[in-house]
Amino acid sequence: MINVLIVEDDPMVAKLNEKYVETIDGFNVIGVVSNGEEALGFCKKNKVDLIILDIYMPKLDGVNFLKELRKKFMMIDVILVTASKETQNIDAVLKLGAVDYLIKPFDYERLKNSLEGYLNRFRVLKSTEIVKQEELDQITKACKIERDIGLKKGLHRRTLERIRKFMKDNSNKYLSSEMVAEEMALSKVTVRRYLEYMEEIGQVKLEVEYGSVGRPLYLYKYLGK
Repeated sequence: MINVLIVEDDPMVAKLNEKYVETIDGFNVIGVVSNGEEALGFCKKNKVDLIILDIYMPKLDGVNFLKELRKKFMMIDVILVTASKETQNIDAVLKLGAVDYLIKPFDYERLKNSLEGYLNRFRVLKSTEIVKQEELDQITKACKIERDIGLKKGLHRRTLERIRKFMKDNSNKYLSSEMVAEEMALSKVTVRRYLEYMEEIGQVKLEVEYGSVGRPLYLYKYLGK
């Protein structure tokens, strides 16, 4: 279970973020504080794995809080959830080790995707002392796509989420684009484009079967992103 601290000075936003986080398996909100000073004190006394952090707060803002956290060698992971679009702030927190940056207003799926990507990274890095290249590639690709606000031209997030959910629900087997298209009542061309995109970002694995005649069969298996 990943212990989460929410640092947000707006009580309504803090409550909403807490509700969002606790709907996702593997996460437990152990505290909610309203500024960076309170957060530093909380982190000294409690085991915190991940902080959901706002930037604009009284007493000690998010950027300076993160600087203090690193000065004290507290290597706690941080996801920024803030209305700030200023490149200076974004650059600063990324250099200080923030694993993701969400600009308000964001939808639930964006936060869900970020947390699920983080959960996969957490499990890979905590489960073994030695990581394989393919495992590292998967988690770095996952982090990259969750930071991307947009998708490739011609792709739509809602359709991507539908196909991702279908692949996740059938993660015990390899599926062709034709099989997915038939089950989801979508065109083969559409499904193939989304599966190719998911393979590119490390969300599905591609296997190619070569028969004695005809075209090779492309099969996809969900990787748990």
